Amino acid sequence: MSIIKKQDFIDSVADALQYISYYHPLDFVQALEKAYNKEQSQAAKDAIAQILINSRMSAEGHRPLCQDTGIVTCFVKIGMQVQWDSDLTVQEMVDEGVRRAYLNADNPLRASIVADPAGKRLNTKDNTPSVVHIDMVPGNEVEVAIAAKGGGSENKSKMVMLNPSDDVTEWVLNTLPTMGAGWCPPGMLGIGIGGTAEKAAVMAKESLMDPVDIHDLIERGASTTEEKLRLEIFEKANKLGIGAQGLGGLTTVVDIKVKTAPTHAASKPVVMIPNCAATRHVHFHLDGSGPAELTPPKLEDWPEVTWEVGDSARRANLDTLTREDIAEWKMGETVLLSGKLLTGRDAAHKRIQEMLTKGEPLPVDFKDRFIYYVGPVDAIGNEAVGPAGPTTATRMDKFTDMMLEQAGLLGMVGKAERGPATVDSIQQHKAVYLMAVGGAAYLVAKAVKKARVVAFEDLGMEAIYEFEVEDMPVTVAVDSEGNNAHVTGPAIWKAKIAELDAKLSE
Repeated sequence: MSIIKKQDFIDSVADALQYISYYHPLDFVQALEKAYNKEQSQAAKDAIAQILINSRMSAEGHRPLCQDTGIVTCFVKIGMQVQWDSDLTVQEMVDEGVRRAYLNADNPLRASIVADPAGKRLNTKDNTPSVVHIDMVPGNEVEVAIAAKGGGSENKSKMVMLNPSDDVTEWVLNTLPTMGAGWCPPGMLGIGIGGTAEKAAVMAKESLMDPVDIHDLIERGASTTEEKLRLEIFEKANKLGIGAQGLGGLTTVVDIKVKTAPTHAASKPVVMIPNCAATRHVHFHLDGSGPAELTPPKLEDWPEVTWEVGDSARRANLDTLTREDIAEWKMGETVLLSGKLLTGRDAAHKRIQEMLTKGEPLPVDFKDRFIYYVGPVDAIGNEAVGPAGPTTATRMDKFTDMMLEQAGLLGMVGKAERGPATVDSIQQHKAVYLMAVGGAAYLVAKAVKKARVVAFEDLGMEAIYEFEVEDMPVTVAVDSEGNNAHVTGPAIWKAKIAELDAKLSE
């Protein structure tokens, strides 16, 4: 019988969450390197390069890979012979570990959890509570798999109750393009099939804890139904041409995971959950001998990848930009932004909407300014701001017409695609939408030289900041004529992949 001490469990959870905030799993890094070397789309290759560079920088600097440091999901498998030396429940111990990790002064992590989700949505300030799944298993150890799941990828989770005769692969291929790029591809897809609706969801989430091993499976061949599905979906999903950041390319997914469970004869529940380019998870065991020891990976295990902006990049001074200036920008161009850049995301936009409806003056003048959809991590040391990558722009679509017409914005910076109505509004107002790379938050933050809160300080990470940036790299995703990289890029690469396949089959 093993006796697991409360402090050992709490310390292990806290250490694990700090660890995964800045260390990518090496198997994922290696999968991204394969994708980078294979990629032929320059836009996608540049995006993967930034993700890999950011990954190494985070490992070196012990700062978060992504500004969205996630909602904590923890799978705890408790051996039947385990005894606890604790006055807390497992949920309470996990939450205490989360609290300590996210409030760590050396590497504070962004608190993103809000209570009263259908009402006031108030931030709990310490990223608790976490989501804990507990299983009793044979043995005298405790096995923990813990992840920090970003909201952008979690929001793209899909669930369906198929008929028993329906094809899972067909559903995945029809559904994946509707998910857009908010989940920050390339990443993994976890698929749960069977059981009941909630069982399928838990299986899909737990499958994302497994290592990236699709290439090993390709080499040895499939021997089970689940493995055959993995290979089929992996091949066909990458032929969709969605590519890194949804810009079009050869690699959309780096692995497919499938878990199944027996189900009712009349049912086929299927849940698909994506993991983003900031995949964060780790496993550890406790046997009563002390807290878990997590061995840091070696920096030489990261690939030597460089990324240069190139001579064709356009430089722009945000403090003097006019609508005439941005009319010259073309979809797909790289722009280096310098000057003062406002920030704002969901809660700030909602409050602006309420103030405009009431006829109240806004606390910030948005006229002829750019807004960056971001909720940064708190700064430490001499940082101007902590990791500050983009959040999913699609969530701000409902506010975009208001911000362009009533507030007078010139443009927006975020990640992922914009909806058709929003693209029409951008074209109508002769504005632009620029895309920063999701999953490269520490790299992006290096372009921020100063930061200060200018409005809605009570919203915490959702407050409005004013950043002073220098050569912040972005891509013109929607230009003032309404040309849209997230439509054009995948369409072009889907056709190119089909052409390549046709030539190979001749």
